[in-house]
Amino acid sequence: MGDDSTLTPQHSIGSGFGRDSTAADVVAGIDLSGKATIVTGGYSGLGLETVRALRSAGATVMVPARRPGHAREVLDAAGLGDVAVAALDLAEQSSVKEFAAAFLASGFLAPGQGLDILVNNAAVMASPERRVGPGWESQFATNHLGHFALTNLLWPALAAARGARVVSLSSTGHKIAPVRFDDINFDSGYDKWKAYGQAKTANALFAVQLDALGKHAGVRAFAVHPGGIMTELQRHLPREEMIASGWMDAEGNLDPRFKTPEQGAATSAWAATSPALEGKGGVYCEDCDIADPTAVGSPVARVRGVDAHAVDRADAARLWTLSAELTGLNAFGQGR
Repeated sequence: MGDDSTLTPQHSIGSGFGRDSTAADVVAGIDLSGKATIVTGGYSGLGLETVRALRSAGATVMVPARRPGHAREVLDAAGLGDVAVAALDLAEQSSVKEFAAAFLASGFLAPGQGLDILVNNAAVMASPERRVGPGWESQFATNHLGHFALTNLLWPALAAARGARVVSLSSTGHKIAPVRFDDINFDSGYDKWKAYGQAKTANALFAVQLDALGKHAGVRAFAVHPGGIMTELQRHLPREEMIASGWMDAEGNLDPRFKTPEQGAATSAWAATSPALEGKGGVYCEDCDIADPTAVGSPVARVRGVDAHAVDRADAARLWTLSAELTGLNAFGQGR
């Protein structure tokens, strides 16, 4: 990791929104008519509320889902029957390639239309050890490599939008661990939380490098921490572990620091649509604003701000190169 000169500029821009803002709040008055969007995992928790907000502003929305039948049922029940659904398993590179090829050929985009917003929202968290593909650790493979491949494969449509935004869902989980370049698949011993932390750091670094590579084509990228929200993301965590962590009490009452899904989706919706971010990119956002650097040693260091290792340009470039080698995909170089 480099010195401060290699870090992305992180400072609040005074957005006018905050911790309690909802996705509906941040898109109020924004017209997305004619805009095409994709939200991975857009049928539960934060993803569903992100879809609801984008659709309410007039966007057409595609939701890739590992369980498309279930996604269709959920979206229909939520009054979002006009949202498109397609099959995609981010843990399987072949599935990512199949989805991207089908999407580009599907007619979802009108002639001459580009993909205006891509929200890389889907994730797994603190899951049991699992290997996918050629032996990749599954959290890194799903949360990072799946979205890396998807974004690179959809690059022609993103560039065609002439002003697209890509939103990468990170979290304060990035504070748990940097990217372990010397043991990225945890071959030396698996730790579910460090693996999750690495994946969330990777999500943030991905936005840094994608923005650097893509801004010449008008594509800007943002990493987002949505806040603590109780969703299906916690499905691998025993109730006892969540109680011990202080996330809830023995009766199941959530820590008041937790947001609602509507509040949790706000920063994604803000990063995807806010006029205040025109000409900006490659930054980590929280509470509907660009986050400040972590105040190291402060009482809130674990829950606020962005750690230096998650916005380091040198590490972002290194991760991009590694990801391109692993997936064989790079819209900006060899291995297309």
